[in-house]
Amino acid sequence: MSYFKQFPTLPYDFDRDGIKQTVVDIYRSARPLNAFLDDLNSYSFYEVKNGERPDIVSQRIYGTTQYYWTFFVINDFLHDGLAAWPMSQEKLQAYMDQEFEGVVITTNPSVEDTGDIGVETGYPNSLAGRFELGETITGTTSGATGILVKKNLDMNQLVLQNVQGSFIGNSAPGPQNATESITGSNTIDSVNTYDVYRYIDAPHNYYRTDDPEKRIVTNAVFINGGEPSGELSFDTNRSHLFAANEARSKIRVVDPKYINQFVEKYEAIINNV
Repeated sequence: MSYFKQFPTLPYDFDRDGIKQTVVDIYRSARPLNAFLDDLNSYSFYEVKNGERPDIVSQRIYGTTQYYWTFFVINDFLHDGLAAWPMSQEKLQAYMDQEFEGVVITTNPSVEDTGDIGVETGYPNSLAGRFELGETITGTTSGATGILVKKNLDMNQLVLQNVQGSFIGNSAPGPQNATESITGSNTIDSVNTYDVYRYIDAPHNYYRTDDPEKRIVTNAVFINGGEPSGELSFDTNRSHLFAANEARSKIRVVDPKYINQFVEKYEAIINNV
């Protein structure tokens, strides 16, 4: 593409592995180009099919692979580059297997008011200030163990990997309403479990079942009986990732009738920024 020769470049880490490549700085002119597109009403939407790369989509729409870069310019969510392009179902599954391996234990914190002046209020089963990453968590009843790799305080979650055995919790196989105490090997901190999930099937966010907009709430609503039982549901990490990937599959594209005009406008803008 000869019209890129005069454009500014920048280092970019496509794979987020610390290895940077020199690429054309195509993103800094997105705002004026979006205004240009809106004025012309010259764009439409395209549903990226499973596994389609940007160059393939460009070939389908424009009869050439050379306009693939326009997708990254006019779609805000693609300004992170190829890392934000919708994944194929196979790559998405591989990503989930790698990034969401392990078990999640949730707790059900409560507020304990001692009623004594000058005596600090207690917070049973709160994860704040408890446990440290890298320590072994052990179930005192089940004997199960796992290495703590992440804490999510908003969701009251401990993420464990290298899990041996099965921790006890409401969502784990076995008796309902069964929980156990878990203890950290280094800190000796201890809380009671509430639910136990596979990481990929653990709650990503909660919402009220009577809210048609499904606005997000955190697990903090459980504290001290903040929500009556049965009024909350949740999206899992799995369902959230599938929905996000599907949303990214609908991209805005320049109408083929205006693609040459768009490229000319882009070149004029970027060379004068």
